[in-house]
Amino acid sequence: MKTRWGLFGLGWALLLVGALIAHLVQTTGGTEIKDVRFMGADGNLQSGLLYIPEGASAEEPAPGILAVHGYINSREVQSGFAIEYARRGYVVLSLDQTGHGASEGPAFSAGFGGPAALQYLRSLEIVDTDNIGLEGHSMGGWTVLAAAKAYPDDYRSIVLEGSSTGAPFAADGDTSWPRNVSVVFSAYDEFSQLMWGVARADDAEQSPKLQALFGAEEPVEEGRIYGDIDSGTARVLWQPPVTHPGDHISHAAIGHSIDWFAQTIEGGTDLPADDQVWFTKEIGTLVSLVGWVVLVLGTIGLLLSLPFFTPLRAPVVDAAHERRDGKWWLVFALGAVIPVLDYYPIFTLAEMILPASWLFPQTITSQVALWAVINGVIIWSLGFVIRGAKVEFEHDTPRSVILALATIFVAYVAVLILDFFFKTDPRFWFVGLRPLTAERFGIALVYLVPFGLYFLLAMRALHGGLSVAGQSAAAEYVLNALALMGGFLVFLALQYAVLFSTGQLLTPSEPLNTIVMFQFVPLLLIAALISTYSYRRTASYVPGALVNALFVSWYVVAGQATQFAY
Repeated sequence: MKTRWGLFGLGWALLLVGALIAHLVQTTGGTEIKDVRFMGADGNLQSGLLYIPEGASAEEPAPGILAVHGYINSREVQSGFAIEYARRGYVVLSLDQTGHGASEGPAFSAGFGGPAALQYLRSLEIVDTDNIGLEGHSMGGWTVLAAAKAYPDDYRSIVLEGSSTGAPFAADGDTSWPRNVSVVFSAYDEFSQLMWGVARADDAEQSPKLQALFGAEEPVEEGRIYGDIDSGTARVLWQPPVTHPGDHISHAAIGHSIDWFAQTIEGGTDLPADDQVWFTKEIGTLVSLVGWVVLVLGTIGLLLSLPFFTPLRAPVVDAAHERRDGKWWLVFALGAVIPVLDYYPIFTLAEMILPASWLFPQTITSQVALWAVINGVIIWSLGFVIRGAKVEFEHDTPRSVILALATIFVAYVAVLILDFFFKTDPRFWFVGLRPLTAERFGIALVYLVPFGLYFLLAMRALHGGLSVAGQSAAAEYVLNALALMGGFLVFLALQYAVLFSTGQLLTPSEPLNTIVMFQFVPLLLIAALISTYSYRRTASYVPGALVNALFVSWYVVAGQATQFAY
């Protein structure tokens, strides 16, 4: 009992300590952060985090910046940029695009929410409307370009991080529009073909589209300012040595944007661009994420110590293998490799047969769900072909359901507490847990069905097919984790080794799905830890499978774009 309370307490301690660290960093210098809502186009409510630097008031308005995340991200991902802008005296609106986070409406609608957000920022009496900048990453770049197109006189400069003017979703750029543009396009950006029409990001300076924006007849020179800031025609290119999502955790990428706004907007402080503290906030939220996982494990253990859940407790007595022989390694290899091999084909199939609809309104979530169902069935079927493991179905399913619901309830309350008191969430980079809106809660219940099927089938195969008599707890945790996410980890390592050595992904036509794959590694790692912890205490795969189904449904739906508006 003492150990279970200890794990439960440790989880809360890590959650709160991490959140406190993150909060202190993002409010450094007296910055205040508010969760704001405002009316967007077509009556849709839009969401944002408003960073207010100390001293900004109606009597002394401060310059403002609209900062926008990319596709299938949310306002929290822009925190590195927002923290540093606020430290330099800018009022920052970090927006949830339409169909993302807590913003209503379908994704891609109403200029991605950009025009309405710019007008909201300008409506604040604490903002100097003569000095407003726009910054957007990836699709966020198209968001701020939509705002610039709708209101060409309402801003002074733009930073496009990993984004571009022109097709497919923005107006063409030239020497007079947009005003004062800094293009920060990383040397290993996976979307070079989509953004600038070049096969390798490092060749962006040779892009005809970029040259048209800069008014250059030769390759654009990195770091050289073309045009004139005072007349609004200035342009500059920077290519930090990171990837497309890497812009969010790059001191260079963030620093270039700080420097551009310092040159083009009046009213900010002269704090050097290389004086950055945002990464400590990332460490804090990572500590919270680790704490969240520990809290889930501690909650499971604590609940199992209660009399109501006593019938679920049982020692593991049967194992599928006496030792790790050739048969074991075959099961292990197939389970790790098959989900990677069919990943791209299934995502392509899902895009064709599961367009956004009232039932399945999130395109990428539908792709993940179809992948999950197909691979759950494949892995489950392999169990009957290759092995003869003795795995019994949970003998007390109602208690397992209650255990899973109670565990996720505690975990969800923890996220609500962090959001309410600290304006943070458990996360690292673009992997994070945020509260569900009422609409997304309903969506999560729909996707819970395919994710529930996957975890019931996959966890049955995991514990029934890879259990080894007498193996240590450490070996069981590590090997189960590698069985679930190891294939993705190895494949991504190969993908990016090729990217960093050749300038192109191994699958250059799949940049978005490759970046989506990143999240499979931490998600499946967490799923393996939860399932193994539960299995070792109940001798059943069902409780852990149900906890994971609820967790993943929540995580994916909260973080993905909604393409169908109800």
